[in-house]
Amino acid sequence: MEALIEEFPVIRDAFWLTIRLTLASGLAALILGTLLAAMRVSPLPILRGIGTVYVNAIRNIPLTLVIVFCGLGLGVVLNVSFSDSLSTNSMWLSIIGLSAYTAAFVCESIRAGINTVPMGQAEAARAIGLTFAQNLRLIVLPQAFRAVIAPLGSILIALTKNTTIAAAIGVGEASLTMKTLFEAHGDAVVPIFFGFALGFLVLTLPIGLLFGWLAKRMAVAR
Repeated sequence: MEALIEEFPVIRDAFWLTIRLTLASGLAALILGTLLAAMRVSPLPILRGIGTVYVNAIRNIPLTLVIVFCGLGLGVVLNVSFSDSLSTNSMWLSIIGLSAYTAAFVCESIRAGINTVPMGQAEAARAIGLTFAQNLRLIVLPQAFRAVIAPLGSILIALTKNTTIAAAIGVGEASLTMKTLFEAHGDAVVPIFFGFALGFLVLTLPIGLLFGWLAKRMAVAR
């Protein structure tokens, strides 16, 4: 317990970085996932094909490989840089990897929501002259999002835990900080572990409760 108190500023900063990774990656994944879902239900075969290949490929690749590719492939080999600071650059590269990976799951969740919208509504929208994009934006997606609030909450919880993979490219989030504290305080491994585990519970449990409440509140009456 003394080690947790002594290192509290370090632990606080690590979890703050975890929160930033989650929020930035979650927002980017939501935008990209929505675009992918639109592509997968598009009337254009080429867009459907691109969306299908992306989703099926990403969902079957380990996240660790994606993160390592972003850190070493993009950052080192291709010299993609967002900042002169190594830690900041690694953070943004990990956000690219996390959002690209999570977007595939967001896409499938939103596509499932799109399938809950009655076909008659889309047909009625086309009958009054709405284009595919207008139909999707005004009629289908608002209902689809309301139908998949709970699954999106589960994806956000998974993303919060997946941020620990960013340690593979040296991002100093919670798991990498826990490893460092293990090495510095070998006699307090158990308290440190439970302290970090409690920290993740504090982050993830409210997300589940909030999205569960929103799902009931925003449910579409059929």
